[in-house]
Amino acid sequence: MAVEIEQFMCRTDNFGVLVHDPASGQTAIIDAPEEGPILVALKRTGWTPTMILTTHHHADHVEANLALKERFKLRIVGPEAEKAKIPGIDETVEEGSVLHLGDERIEVIATPGHTAGHVSYHLPGSKVAFTADTLFALGCGRLFECKPPVMYESLKKLAALPAETTVYCGHEYTLANARFALSVDPTNSALRERAARIEALRVEGKPTLPTTIGEELSTNPFLRWHDPAIRKHLGMEKAGDAEVFAEIRKRKDNF
Repeated sequence: MAVEIEQFMCRTDNFGVLVHDPASGQTAIIDAPEEGPILVALKRTGWTPTMILTTHHHADHVEANLALKERFKLRIVGPEAEKAKIPGIDETVEEGSVLHLGDERIEVIATPGHTAGHVSYHLPGSKVAFTADTLFALGCGRLFECKPPVMYESLKKLAALPAETTVYCGHEYTLANARFALSVDPTNSALRERAARIEALRVEGKPTLPTTIGEELSTNPFLRWHDPAIRKHLGMEKAGDAEVFAEIRKRKDNF
């Protein structure tokens, strides 16, 4: 039986996510941006959290760790490389680590770039991935602690997941990402159609997530470094893939 997922807004533009295994009754919180909205979501679902799966150390992803740990006596899991910066951490993970939510297998993928120790969580049985601030809908995270080649390798890992994988990201950045994407991939009809759908969703106040790996592969320029049209637009037809990615990231930083 696939996990049940509850997505909701926290802070200004963070997504909060609960993941529930119906068979065992266990529930994981993916990052803890803000206590209030998480408590509201838990009350709405009737679920009791058993752990927090932390992706990285930034304050807008760990702010509620200690309050939730005190309230629910839950276990906090996070990346080994950032353990000194994650409040209340009990267990560390790294590339290849495996966790379980009931019988649901959770595979840890090291995805540094936004931060040096960022991890993503992949649930192959339910075909779901939680990529936080590594892969966004139509974007990727800013490179605060790593150079472009590091993020490029992390995105390659995520791009290799099955196309049908449903992806939950850390922020509602999709509208701004769509506007940038069109500036580097203007002839992509799938992107133009998606951008129009995103505009309509945001006008209605609806979230643009989740997305899928397949949809990102067809429209997200940060996964399309190989695309001839993008390379031609950038004047980088003969450049290496990592160089093309770095140029796209640079342009986004200055967009």
